[in-house]
Amino acid sequence: MEKGLIFNIQKFSIHDGPGIRTTVFFKGCPLKCKWCSNPESQLHKLQILYDFEKCVHCKKCLLNCPKQAITEKENHMIFNHDKCIGCLQCVNHCPTKALSHEGYFKEIQEIVDVCMQDIDFYEESNGGVTISGGEGMAQPEFLEELVLSLKEKNLHVAIETTGYIQKETFQKLAPLFDLLLFDVKHYNRLQHFEGTGVYNDLIVENLQWAIQHQLNVLPRIPVIPDFNDSLEDAQGISDLLKVSNIQKVQLLPFHQFGEKKYDLLNKEYSLKTYQAYHEEDLKDYQQIFLDKGIDCFF
Repeated sequence: MEKGLIFNIQKFSIHDGPGIRTTVFFKGCPLKCKWCSNPESQLHKLQILYDFEKCVHCKKCLLNCPKQAITEKENHMIFNHDKCIGCLQCVNHCPTKALSHEGYFKEIQEIVDVCMQDIDFYEESNGGVTISGGEGMAQPEFLEELVLSLKEKNLHVAIETTGYIQKETFQKLAPLFDLLLFDVKHYNRLQHFEGTGVYNDLIVENLQWAIQHQLNVLPRIPVIPDFNDSLEDAQGISDLLKVSNIQKVQLLPFHQFGEKKYDLLNKEYSLKTYQAYHEEDLKDYQQIFLDKGIDCFF
């Protein structure tokens, strides 16, 4: 049976679709959003995390790496993820647990078994399972097999998707889901590229296809400082949704929950100086959607 690369299974989720849910996080994403709260999800391979505060600089990780994927710079250990083969020798030899890893391979049945542990909660709350990431559709064969296995158990299955998937793959996989939680990050293709590393043409095309084929789609807008948080941005995004015949949208205010992860990955986090947004900060932004007849909520 094929295995898929995931990095977390989170039980009792209440923000990833209706009811109480189990969220399965796939590793690997075609976007590189500057604000990503799960930066460990972006690379499609096992990844080493390094906690400098726990490190005693014994260099056992460096000495035990068979691929010389670790170097030292200014008293910090630097990990070359291109060279790393995921053998975990560095993690296993670290005496202070300064090293850990994200990503592990799971078989379909292993994931289904975990999800089924909370079947009583799903039934009582009209919940189910949500595929998150990363981008689940970036592992299409594994995703399809997993969703079909979950549907055999009569579970409600949703996916949080970037929409940045080749249209043939998207059109095959999207109809399998009971709900598409579809990210809409910007209306302007150049601004979208600046914030995410990809243009939005394919995303818009897939969104409109899903709506035209009457799939259950809930667009969600992460409202990010200096990226898409102006009232002009709200006008542009709401126009895009209106043209696409979308009746409902959810706003996701910017937060700083993932900041520590950037340190562990030795990655720069360019939004560290920004304050989190709260619902009351975005009332004028929300009103622009409401004025156009779009049910806009948090």
